[in-house]
Amino acid sequence: MADDVTEQDVIYEQREQLALITINRAEKHNAISLATLSQLQASVSRAAEDESVRVIAITGAGGRAFASGSDLNEVLDRDLRKAMEPIVQGLAEQLENLPIPTIAAIDGICMGGGLEVALGCDLRICTPHSRFATPEGKLGIIPGGGATARLPRIVGAGWAMEMMLMGDPINAERALQVGLVTRIVEPEMLLAEVEKMAAHLATFAPFVPHFMKLMVNKGMEASLNGALAMEKLGQGALLLTEDSREGITSFLNKTTPQFKGK
Repeated sequence: MADDVTEQDVIYEQREQLALITINRAEKHNAISLATLSQLQASVSRAAEDESVRVIAITGAGGRAFASGSDLNEVLDRDLRKAMEPIVQGLAEQLENLPIPTIAAIDGICMGGGLEVALGCDLRICTPHSRFATPEGKLGIIPGGGATARLPRIVGAGWAMEMMLMGDPINAERALQVGLVTRIVEPEMLLAEVEKMAAHLATFAPFVPHFMKLMVNKGMEASLNGALAMEKLGQGALLLTEDSREGITSFLNKTTPQFKGK
């Protein structure tokens, strides 16, 4: 049964082993104010502390936007001291460093700070009418929530430069083509697809997503030899767990594994 808690700009809902976090500012195209950001961070922390939650998904209310970016009224008054704070970077890093998988479920506009939140997630899926952009250059600034670092790591330097320098939106098909998203689903099926993905991910041994994320994220910062060494150490550590023996034995015996997180 779903557990719903509405906290002004953010809705937190638990659906079985999925924590669904919805940015709830549809009248402002889900623009992320500092108050919204604080609530998002608190919701992510709440989900991370709940052992029954195995997957976190973030989406936007209203069917028109995931998040249109940071609230520009606040950005206009931001001085250098405030600009140097983590702000959206902090939320993206929080999502990236979680031991459980995170999904951005995008329906509509996903731009600026909104895109940077999505870039902090492990997986991104969208609807056919979704649009993606890093338009900060048109405002006389550059991205400040992690796009200059995460976007080229996800789509490659060429398309990252295209998006950031040109500032024009790309559509869902192009986003799929360049690897910004991995699935396109109809709006009415978006949350159902998230639930399906979450149910699948919840069947894995709990250590697996944690190690997968760690190897990929830290491995991309290391040399090839360093990343390969981390991979072998990670696999070696998992082979010492009860869950790995359960998984391998169940596969050989054609039975369903019962993982315990040990």
